[in-house]
Amino acid sequence: MRATEDLLAGSSRTTEDLLAESSRITEAATNTIDQAAAEEFAERLLGDYTSAMVTLMIDIGHRTGLFDAAAAGPGTSDDLAQRAGLTERYVREWLGAITTAGITTYDPLTRTYTLPAAHAACLTGGGATNVAPLSLLVGHLGTHIEDVAKAFREGGGVPYEKYRPGFTDVMDGINRGLYDGQLIDGILPLTGDLPDRLRSGIRAADIGCGTGHALTVLATAFPASTFVGYDIAADAIDQARAEAADAGLDNVTFEVRDVAHLPADARFDAVFAFDAIHDQADPDGVLRGVHDALVPGGSFVAVDIKASSHLENNVDNPLAPMLYAVSTLHCMTVSLACGGAGLGTVWGEELARQMFADAGFEVVSVNDVPDDPIDILYHCRRP
Repeated sequence: MRATEDLLAGSSRTTEDLLAESSRITEAATNTIDQAAAEEFAERLLGDYTSAMVTLMIDIGHRTGLFDAAAAGPGTSDDLAQRAGLTERYVREWLGAITTAGITTYDPLTRTYTLPAAHAACLTGGGATNVAPLSLLVGHLGTHIEDVAKAFREGGGVPYEKYRPGFTDVMDGINRGLYDGQLIDGILPLTGDLPDRLRSGIRAADIGCGTGHALTVLATAFPASTFVGYDIAADAIDQARAEAADAGLDNVTFEVRDVAHLPADARFDAVFAFDAIHDQADPDGVLRGVHDALVPGGSFVAVDIKASSHLENNVDNPLAPMLYAVSTLHCMTVSLACGGAGLGTVWGEELARQMFADAGFEVVSVNDVPDDPIDILYHCRRP
């Protein structure tokens, strides 16, 4: 009994000694921190949090039409509220946020707000230069943080179904302007003779087509060709069919389908994939399926994320934090949710080239996407 007490006493003293030593180490480390560097980093974090809140204000300005109202000319908060059909008190507070953020200017003598033309070009209109729709992604993904944090602890992921239908609408808003402004005159000219073949008449597909707007644009521009769009999301396919019907197009169809399992008898002269490969549960299988569905000499046109596969090469990329965050909050987790590869948004050019080659493709060219700093264009061919 005495020996046990001595052992416990010894253990207690040892624990106290360790705690005291740990406290001394912590205090010493605290004393050696560069206080100026810590304060600078804290300011940077506060700046990041401020930018996040400004992003939500941009979301509201886009949703409510306030940017369009401001682009019409200088005005007071009453003027802008009337133009947009909104409540003045909310508009006034919103203007306080975006004015102090440097988006609008304010004249205290006339109490008028002005949206500079250069700013309006980035926040209004239907073209690719309007980046306001991208703000909607931040707010949407923010609603899923709790589920993603749970996956951090338990593994797995957040199923794609949980993001819909909101994600469908957000992505349509982000991409629509790019397709309208650049798909025919900016992107396709980078794909060799594909535009000529489309004019002559070929069969083409879009895998992961979402709301199908890219195919609507293509089917309108190339009436001699036929197009089919595949997507796993029924709500997106419903929108795609409705838009094609409204446009009176009879050369494009849409089908709810997991693109990892293309029809066995599918034969295409060209296949498009717009920011779709990195989300897949089985990206290797999808690429092999596309390869096998193409006729010899057929084209695979993939628009996907512009980044390196290696973190060290992305450190100086100003968009990299956003890309990795989007991957964490959506692209990687939806793949992991179904036991997939979890390739992630930032799979990068090096890995993309290797995966294309492993699937049997020849990578013909790699180009920047006009008016799109986020993506890169891969033009591949089945030999």
